Amino acid sequence: MKDKRIHIIETAMDLFAGKGYEGTSIRDIAEKASVNLAMVSYYFGSKDKLFENIVEYKSSVTRGILDEILKNNKLSAIEKIYAIIDSYVEKLFTHRSFHRLIYQELILNQREELQNSIVNNLAPNSVIIKRIIETGIKNGEFKKVDVELTLASLMGTVNQVLLSRKFCNKIMNKDDDYVPYDDIKFRKRVRNHLKQLMDAHLLNK
Repeated sequence: MKDKRIHIIETAMDLFAGKGYEGTSIRDIAEKASVNLAMVSYYFGSKDKLFENIVEYKSSVTRGILDEILKNNKLSAIEKIYAIIDSYVEKLFTHRSFHRLIYQELILNQREELQNSIVNNLAPNSVIIKRIIETGIKNGEFKKVDVELTLASLMGTVNQVLLSRKFCNKIMNKDDDYVPYDDIKFRKRVRNHLKQLMDAHLLNK
């Protein structure tokens, strides 16, 4: 049986993704999770803290995947970057609504404590990717590139596609009713593009 705390977190994540932060109440979460308000308060205390726990939970899952990739000595540095791209695109496309909500919190800066928590939870994952790039540079597989801006380019491309379906459809010359995120071919297109981009940018050919 699933842990109650994790069950509440996953239920809240779905509600936040669908209704937004302001549109979701603790009562909504308790009802959807089939628990009482007291249990939600016991585990999390407030809506802000619950949201912080969701970000921490999701970031820790991602960190586990990145750690496995980092420690896999059978993969070259570029193969590790490929594995990260595959995982990154799949995760963000699948949970795109919650991803947008996180970035909305980062951009609007309405809740500074919550924003700081998001940044502090996401940052360690970026550090792992930076280590992979730095190792590739050190062993001569990669060119001497700007590591931080390489990371920004990698994440920024996916964010640009994800943050606005309307804009994505416009630049992709698609009809308004097209949903790119549910199109397996489009996901593959994004992954392949990012891999080609990193090949050209990183590899010491």
